Amino acid sequence: MERTKSARQSNAILEIVKGVVFAILISMILIIVLAVIIRFTNIPDKAIMPINQIVKVISIFLGTLIALKGSSKGLIKGLIIGALFSILSYFIFSILSKTLTVGVTTITDLLFSSIIGMLSGLIVVNVTKK
Repeated sequence: MERTKSARQSNAILEIVKGVVFAILISMILIIVLAVIIRFTNIPDKAIMPINQIVKVISIFLGTLIALKGSSKGLIKGLIIGALFSILSYFIFSILSKTLTVGVTTITDLLFSSIIGMLSGLIVVNVTKK
């Protein structure tokens, strides 16, 4: 029985890692596409932040969908995927921009991503049940 519990834990960790990796990859692709669009169009600066939030939602949802399809405990796993996505993407983009500052916006982003992850996990697990 202990072996089964250990196998379930390993599987849960793999699902979470898979979800975070796919969410980060999707986010990076969408950010590159967005940067190209911004470069060649006249998108106002005030539209960039809402578009960035949409990119996060899409990335977290698709990462959760890929990782948790047919799984269980979507609320918890989605929460962890969203939180880890937020933390990891913060560090990746901080390294790329050569700035590392933690403030209210960073905490708000962590909460937003965690909530999106929770909702995504709930939707994915309940809609894609076997």
